[in-house]
Amino acid sequence: MTMTTTTTLRIGVDVGGTNTDGVILDPARASEPGKGILASHKAPTTTNPGRGIAHALAALFARAQPPVRPEQVASVTIGTTHFVNAVVERDPARLSKVAVLRLCGPFAKHATPCIDWPADMRDLVLGYHARLQGGLEVDGHLIADIDPAEIRAHCAVIRERGIRSVVVVGVFSPIDIVERQEERAAEIVQAEIPGCDVVLSKQVANLGFIERENAAILNASILSFARRTIRSFQEPVRALGLKCPVFITQNDGTILSGEMASKLPIRTFSSGPTNSMRGAAFLVQGELDENIMVVDVGGTTTDVGLLLANGFPRKQAAYSDLAGVRMNFSCPDIKSIGLGGGSIVRYNGSMTVGPDSVGYKLAEEALVFGGKTLTATDCTAVADPGLELGQRGLAAGAVTETEISQFKAIVTHKLEKIIDKMKTSPDDLPVLLVGGGAIIAPDQLKGASRVMKPKYADVANAVGAAVARVSSVVDTVKSTESKTTEQLLDEICNDAIERTVDAGALRSTVKVVEKESFPLQEKYIENKTRFIVRAAGDCDLARADLSNMQAVEEQTSEMDNNMDEYEKSTRPTSDSTAEKKEVDISAYRPRVRNRVWYVSETDVEWIATGCYILGTGGGGSPYAHMMRLRQMIRDGAVVRVVSPDDLPDDAQVGCGGGAGSPTVGLEKLEGDAMLQAQEALYKAYPGRRATHMISVEIGGGNGLQSMVLGISGPGGMDLPAVDGDWMGRALPTKWQTTPVVFNERSPIWSPIAVTDGNGNTIVMPEAKSDMHVERIIRAALSQMGSAIAMADPPVTGAECRRWAVEHTISQSWRIGRAVAKARAMSRVDNVAETILEECGGPGAGQVLFKGKIVGVERTLRMGHVYGECIIEGADVAEEVEGSGAGAAPPARSSQMFEGLIKIPFKNENIAAIRFTRSKAGGETADVEGEVLGVAPDLITVIDAQNGEAIGTPEYRYGLLVIVLGITASEKWTTERGIEIGGPKGFGMEHLTYKPLGKFVKPKSVIDEFDLQE
Repeated sequence: MTMTTTTTLRIGVDVGGTNTDGVILDPARASEPGKGILASHKAPTTTNPGRGIAHALAALFARAQPPVRPEQVASVTIGTTHFVNAVVERDPARLSKVAVLRLCGPFAKHATPCIDWPADMRDLVLGYHARLQGGLEVDGHLIADIDPAEIRAHCAVIRERGIRSVVVVGVFSPIDIVERQEERAAEIVQAEIPGCDVVLSKQVANLGFIERENAAILNASILSFARRTIRSFQEPVRALGLKCPVFITQNDGTILSGEMASKLPIRTFSSGPTNSMRGAAFLVQGELDENIMVVDVGGTTTDVGLLLANGFPRKQAAYSDLAGVRMNFSCPDIKSIGLGGGSIVRYNGSMTVGPDSVGYKLAEEALVFGGKTLTATDCTAVADPGLELGQRGLAAGAVTETEISQFKAIVTHKLEKIIDKMKTSPDDLPVLLVGGGAIIAPDQLKGASRVMKPKYADVANAVGAAVARVSSVVDTVKSTESKTTEQLLDEICNDAIERTVDAGALRSTVKVVEKESFPLQEKYIENKTRFIVRAAGDCDLARADLSNMQAVEEQTSEMDNNMDEYEKSTRPTSDSTAEKKEVDISAYRPRVRNRVWYVSETDVEWIATGCYILGTGGGGSPYAHMMRLRQMIRDGAVVRVVSPDDLPDDAQVGCGGGAGSPTVGLEKLEGDAMLQAQEALYKAYPGRRATHMISVEIGGGNGLQSMVLGISGPGGMDLPAVDGDWMGRALPTKWQTTPVVFNERSPIWSPIAVTDGNGNTIVMPEAKSDMHVERIIRAALSQMGSAIAMADPPVTGAECRRWAVEHTISQSWRIGRAVAKARAMSRVDNVAETILEECGGPGAGQVLFKGKIVGVERTLRMGHVYGECIIEGADVAEEVEGSGAGAAPPARSSQMFEGLIKIPFKNENIAAIRFTRSKAGGETADVEGEVLGVAPDLITVIDAQNGEAIGTPEYRYGLLVIVLGITASEKWTTERGIEIGGPKGFGMEHLTYKPLGKFVKPKSVIDEFDLQE
């Protein structure tokens, strides 16, 4: 047996909550039966992880055959669950209190920091928050400049409270390259609170204020602990004479320098499961060419994820969730349960297995190791006499044969249930068992076509760390004056690839994995676009050295590096692993009494989901409005919804809503603008006060505004909301509404009051036409931050009954319930068909396309976001990265979609059009083909992973999507309706409207569930 003497060996270490695992890998021998693994090691994780790493490294060198010298090691890559465990376990010893300074002016008033967090997590982490002057508009103008004196005043409070971690988050900070408000505020904070940690939200995540802030807060909370942990990783490597770089694995399976990991530990939060899955792929390479369910059974928890045929995990949707906290960066799609080798087994009439665990004390407390606690490992040892595990006899009398059978049944049921939850279709998949606790799992599982436990499966996470990829990100602003966005994007992609190769990646494996462009309509930098491109590839293990890859830098800011003060927890991992109490969707009934629907928290969540789907990409995300309503309902406020059928003829039905770019809704969260607009209108016209409220559009955030305005209590008008709206979807302009289609009087939308929520209000007493109302408001809108609140003059109850698209709050509720049900039943693969059922059945619409977003272009004009989304066809249930030309077909194809489609949008999606793309002489030409669907029919894009809508601001490269077409209300399919809401209304006269199906009137929740009292 011989081995290369060059510096190509890789050491992978994974520091888990229970065990620390390690391997030495020789890539030159990866094709051999042993996969090139020269040594492996597994030992309990110590409170000070550095000691565990030192023991692991020493053991690896002692066991390696043939012997390994330190100079042969090219790198040490470490994966850790330490940071994420601190969050999931709600460990106050490892999480710091955080102060949040929002640079937002009068906005973001109602969605306070951590509003969507679990209460215990919010109480543990959030120490102080304040809204300050600052923030940018979407076009780069200032909402307000920061006020240094104001920041200093809040710093004094933060300093007095002893908080040492501060998050600075500004509205539209990711595009702020001129004002640098977050950076300037951070300088003031650091001067006022010397030595404190300041996290800028723009360095953590991208557009999406709530989600970016959430991620920044979690990152800030863990910083101090992260620095100490990473230094404890470095010390044993240096002590053993290893002079190679030390890297930390991040969420996507690529490596991160120690210096960067100490600043952005959140990027490592999901690296543990990713390492296990990447390691699993390495261990079975050449044996399987299909998707695999990877079940990683540890000492405390079992993590389950879908490993795609390309060897990488399936990603979560546009938004990710960690310990109940919503964030907006991509992570592997992992579900966890409290089951592991250390799970405590109890029998008091009935048996329970977990979720509590002895964790890292398994080798001390399990019966087979001389302890006194009955664990899953003990039961497994008794059940399998051939298993060499401790002293089986010590546990033999603790459980009977009947109890062993019960134990097996419980473990099998738990695993089958979590596997089924991870599936998006009922088809069986291979199941790959890895992790030290995999011995407790059976050899056969329902839903598994086969169950595999490869050699070295117990250290798959360390293998995954050893084979981690290299990545690079190019985040730059370029002028589009002389080159097109596409040309610049090609250049930047090539630059990202070259940087990745320079960083140590093997050129033949490098691919662009993410690419985004954001036009910056900035007053100082016209014709500029921000580009973010990320490339990744396998590490070039044959290189003589990896010295050009950044290694861990010494950290000296903290003198005390004593990790022993962090006592390890053996508690179950709280909300993320415990079985949550969920609504019984089939049995749930909304509360409707005497023809009034009293909306609950569950109703609000389902309505919001449906609203975004009906938004056809626009209307802005309802999420912040949903959180506001949910909190107010929890605080005792009441939301009432009534049917338009029950309106008196003389009712005064008011309307309020927002207008502008949906991108703005993700960033500039609502203040009191909606109520201010209503007050301005009634002040000018006191005789026309509303008795009811209706939404201008059901699509997007405006779909909730009739309830936001009508809610009882402070901040609301205490009016019933009408179950209907003026669009039946979302549309970009005010004259694209059904009252204008009916044309019974003109103008409808005058007088009108508008406000930007920042001290600027306009009341327009008269207008020549609704088109003039729209044009004048749009002219003002572009100077008011591309987002305004409007108060429209009330219409009579009789007019409302004729003009409104009826029962659309009910329709949203039913769509949201359908999505929730599909997720609960693990049938997201047919969620589009389920949504169509709720909209009238297959004759009322069509699944137009399925595939992956491969291109997005955006620009901002007069408060509208214009653009085009390009989708490459695929069966999204089986889609893998790198599919397309030359790729192997997926293993199963229930409904394949081929070729390319484009979805042009003007805030909302306009159409879905097949096209072909060719390049000649350096020019790109698109030839349009079949029109799959066009407005006024609804063209909506939903996430194939979870059934949620994806708005136009959230379109990004790589998302797997389903394009759904729903037939518009008959109030839009008249000649005048098509002229206003069809292709001509969007400036696309070359398209001709052809209905997707036959409209079916939404079924009223009030009619179905009313109980007379």
